[in-house]
Formats: sequence, C-alpha cells, structure tokens
Amino acid sequence: MASYFSYAQAGSMDFSKILHQAPEGTFHRIPLVPVHGIPLMKLIATSWDKVEKFQARKDDLLIATYPKAGTTWMQEIVDCIMNHGEVEKTRRAPTHVRSPFLEMFLPPPVPSGIDMLEVAPSPRLVKTHLPYELVPQSFWQQKCKVIYVARNAKDNAVSYYHFDRMNKMQPDPGTWDEYVVKFLKSDVGWGSWFSHVLGWWDARDKHDVLYVFYEDMKEDPKREIRKVMRFLGKDLSEDVVEKIYQHTSFTAMKENPMANYSTIPSNVLDQSVSSFMRKGEVADWMNHFTVSQNQIFDEEYEKRMGGSTLTFRCKI
Repeated sequence: MASYFSYAQAGSMDFSKILHQAPEGTFHRIPLVPVHGIPLMKLIATSWDKVEKFQARKDDLLIATYPKAGTTWMQEIVDCIMNHGEVEKTRRAPTHVRSPFLEMFLPPPVPSGIDMLEVAPSPRLVKTHLPYELVPQSFWQQKCKVIYVARNAKDNAVSYYHFDRMNKMQPDPGTWDEYVVKFLKSDVGWGSWFSHVLGWWDARDKHDVLYVFYEDMKEDPKREIRKVMRFLGKDLSEDVVEKIYQHTSFTAMKENPMANYSTIPSNVLDQSVSSFMRKGEVADWMNHFTVSQNQIFDEEYEKRMGGSTLTFRCKI
C-alpha cells in the first residue's frame, strides 16, 4: 500500500499504474457471496465490515446506480458541474480515481475504494452500486445528497451482460440465453434490478435523493444536466451547460481516456471482447431479446413492478 499512498499524496493517485504492476495471476473471475441476501463479489463480502463502518462526510455526494445504468455518465456530468464547467479539470485523473467506488475491493496491492476515499479531499464524489438497504448509515446520519440513476431493465440487462463478458473480475456470464435467466433470478452482482430501483425510489421520501432516468438523459441531456445542477445548488450559464453537454456526449466520452476505462489493463477489463462504452443507446434490447425471452421478461416485470408508481420507458 505504500506505493498507493505515495501517488495519493502526490496528487495523482495513479490507480491504473498499480493495476499494471500487479503480479501475473492477480486478477481472476471472483465468485459471488451473499451479504444480507445480496450477491456481491467475494472480496467485497469478506471486507464487508469496512463498508458498513465507512464514515461519510457531510459534503459527500453519493452517485448510486444498479451496474451499467449510466454510472460513468453521471459521474462525468457531476464532476463537470462541480468544476463549474471547466472540463479541462476533469482530465486530471480517470473516473475511478475522481469518484472512487465505495465497496470495491480488489486483490492486493490494489487499493480499495475506501482506501482511496479516506485520502480524497472534500467534497468527495462517491460511487456505489449498493441497494439502498446496504448503504452505510453514516451517509444518512450526515444527511448527504444522493443522485440515483435508473435504466430500463431490458437495456440494463443487455449492457450488464456485455460488461460481464469483458470484466475479468465478475463471474462468467455464460451465453445470453443463460444470462437472461440469471438476471431474472437476481443471480448477478448486486442482486435484483427490481429491488434495487424500487428501494431507491422509496428512499426519495426519506432522504435527499435525486432520482434520474437514463432514458431522460438520452432524450434531453441538457434538461437533465440542469436538473442535476439545481440539485447541487449550482447556477451555471447556458454556455457552460452547452460545454458540459458536449464534453459528456457518448461520442466524446467514448474517446476520452479519462472516462472510457482504457487505462485499466486488459487482464481486468478486456475491451477487445466488448467496449466499456459499447453503444449507450435506448432500445438496444430489441437486438438481443427473442420473442419468448421478451414474453417471460414482461411477465416477471409485471409481477415485480405492478402497482408501483415507478415506471420506465423501453423506447424513446
């Protein structure tokens, strides 16, 4: 860990360099272990006490999502807003350094998300995929703001499938046919999509949570940027909003090494299998779901979501 802290103290926090220097065989697909009923990577489960005891600061901003629901996009938007549209400042480090992943634990000597957060200056941008019920209590005690991004289940499943194909730390997703079954059974990292989006939807009544929809972000990015800006108490000009919009477009981010995870070595994220930023579209699920899969999915969706005020769009 000494090498990590030297980077942190120098202000660069070169997480990627540590990954590249890790001994061969350090990274491999990690099995899932239930934590309070939620399947998480074994390295997270064995360090769970550190997550539960994490001490939030009152000016922390938590960016919460189910995996592959627009996390990196929102992280980039928020970082731009917090830097008053000076997008050059967002190039100071990769996303995973600027906004550490709270519950991520990787094999030594790689620092955990908590290691990174503990030495990060305030205000901290904190990423999590945890369902509402597993978020450390200190975030609520400190009355932290939370931005939650939700994506329709079908596109989310497709994106997560391709991510698990290229992410060598996640369990092997198998075939698409097998993955649809796993997704509906909640047998994937961070558990049930249904419980996740519903739990955070209900959390709006208890805490300072801004609930944002991926489909809304695709439909009118500037409108959603303004929404986030107001939530964060920022008053930026339309010229700045335009600058943030251009910087955080899918095309711009896909080409930005500080956002596209290209700094992570291929033995962790193998982007020859699938790009970290693959398509960024709404309704790509139509290119994957068979008629029978769509019918089964819709039936389960109605069982789980029927009666809720939470609704999604699978097309825009």
